[in-house]
Amino acid sequence: MSGETDLNTLIASMTPRLSDEEYVFCCLNTSDFDFVQSLQPLGTFCEQEGTTVILSKAKADEFQMQYSGVFKCITLSIHSSLDAVGLTAAVSSRLAVSNISANVVAAFYHDHIFIASKDADKALHELRCLAQEGI
Repeated sequence: MSGETDLNTLIASMTPRLSDEEYVFCCLNTSDFDFVQSLQPLGTFCEQEGTTVILSKAKADEFQMQYSGVFKCITLSIHSSLDAVGLTAAVSSRLAVSNISANVVAAFYHDHIFIASKDADKALHELRCLAQEGI
């Protein structure tokens, strides 16, 4: 598996980037692939209770979908290995100290943290500080 596994390197090199777009999490009670694709989701996850879709707030509003929170996405711009140990814990711990909820999605190349829009700038600051200070 490719990607960085050393936690100190991951933290020091993570370069957090904040998205301009706002996202929401919605739950669908359908497995209609064509409908899900029409939403242009950033991510999906199938659970027993339904299919979670992460999509732009604009797209959710267009389709009149229900959601309970609005989020910004912070991408950690380091190619982290899916085998890396401790990155999620270090990031979420740092944000927890500032009372910031973190919804982490690990993809093949990067980790993405969904933060309530109101806390996004504060979270970005905390993660930049973490990168400078290390663990």
